[in-house]
Amino acid sequence: MSATQPGRLMSAEMAEQPAVLRRLLDEGAGPIRETAARIAARGPRFVLLTARGTSDNAALYAKYLLEIQAGKPCGLTSMSVTTAYRARQDLAGCLVIAVSQSGGSPDLVASTTAAREAGAITLAVTNNAASPLAAAAEYHIDVLAGPERALPATKTYTAELLALHLFVAALRGADGVRAARPLPDLAERVLAREAEVRQLAARYRFAQRMVLTSRGYGYPTAKEAALKLMETSYIPALSYSGADLLHGPLAMVDNVSPVIAVVTDGPGGEALRPVLDRLRERGADLVVVGPGERVAAASGGFALPGDGLPEELQPLLQILPLQRLAYEVTLARGQDPDAPRALAKVTETR
Repeated sequence: MSATQPGRLMSAEMAEQPAVLRRLLDEGAGPIRETAARIAARGPRFVLLTARGTSDNAALYAKYLLEIQAGKPCGLTSMSVTTAYRARQDLAGCLVIAVSQSGGSPDLVASTTAAREAGAITLAVTNNAASPLAAAAEYHIDVLAGPERALPATKTYTAELLALHLFVAALRGADGVRAARPLPDLAERVLAREAEVRQLAARYRFAQRMVLTSRGYGYPTAKEAALKLMETSYIPALSYSGADLLHGPLAMVDNVSPVIAVVTDGPGGEALRPVLDRLRERGADLVVVGPGERVAAASGGFALPGDGLPEELQPLLQILPLQRLAYEVTLARGQDPDAPRALAKVTETR
């Protein structure tokens, strides 16, 4: 691969994802299980998640896991409460999970430090065990994704999802590894279908705006896909829960509005069904990423393998063609996905 080829870094790191998932299952599951057991023994009553950017979408995925699988009340924090307003909180009995690829963002470190001082159990989930965030938290989970050189995060996102799945399963005393074992092989099958995604990308080359929607476990995937499209191709991509889309934003959808629906095989996908019906009524250019029968009923899409894969693990496959879509659309528009403007690996928010 040429050193000057546009997108070579992002492409290489997308291709690494099956290997990263295998490494996390083989080498990371044991330490994650031990960390979860120590935290579970302390009996946290509720959970707060804190993150930015791509990791914020991984944190939203963890919120669904924690509320549905572990029965823990859970919220996403506003870091400015601590870093800008200097508010003091009583976090006794609370588990605070900070998710960050680099572990270097100052506001994440500051808010985690403040949470620990306020009595919280603190856990950092990063790709850098030597990071300031890992040092600030009482516990740490390494997602083992290896060095990430591309500015758009790909392999660290799927590694965060799997690490959080393994953690939440272990937190409630379950085995998260067995259900996840098919993921690396399934990911290889999805990533091998580059030509399909390239063909799909052709319809979005001149798009002025895109809408992505889902419900339940698929919603973080819609948000992450929108982020990837915006940061690489600069297309304004709006992500909505299917329920929120019906409460007003549906009015902007017409027969020239590209809409991508992320459909899981499970309750979230069923809840999205009436949203898909309304989108078809409006004549939307609807593409579905999900089960084959849902794709067949749309104007286009990407059918995913994995019959029997639990709904909570399907997002690890759903994001793969959407990462590739962002990459292919960016190349089609004559831009380099490795060099998005105004993007840095560590974002210095405070």
